[in-house]
Amino acid sequence: MEHSSAPPPDYMNVVGLLNRREIEARLLAPLLEAMSKEFGQERVLEITRSVIQEIAHQQGVQFRNSMKSNDLVHFAEVLETWQKDNAIQTEVLEQTRKKFSFNVYRCRYAEMYQHLGIPELGIVLSCDRDYALIEGFNPDIRLTRTQTIMEGADLCDFCYELTVAEKPWR
Repeated sequence: MEHSSAPPPDYMNVVGLLNRREIEARLLAPLLEAMSKEFGQERVLEITRSVIQEIAHQQGVQFRNSMKSNDLVHFAEVLETWQKDNAIQTEVLEQTRKKFSFNVYRCRYAEMYQHLGIPELGIVLSCDRDYALIEGFNPDIRLTRTQTIMEGADLCDFCYELTVAEKPWR
């Protein structure tokens, strides 16, 4: 039997991120509600947030390891994944080697959580991932975001900035 050295297919990306988040939310919402009744909502959400942020951090590491470089130019490619299925509509404001900023002016993730009747979980299950993801991808890049559609703002303002002088890859 011959073994291939090629990596296994990435079936997770066949289903768009928006659909994956909906599948996750439909499973997690009743589970979190039941656990909250037993252990208290604050503690359950704190644990959930921590676990999801660790998953996002590891995804950032995996993303970094799949790229030629872990700089902002390559990180900008993640926007394509987030936009699949018209999940977000964005306007790029600045894209340089040291700064990548954009606004999201439509977020179907927020619409989906609202439609499911769990808008309060959107921050925990989706928005809170962003900071951990970039930390895993490159700890020298910082995300600043002052508002989100998920929290009722008109737009999400993302600004990723390199915080130290550029250094050679790895």
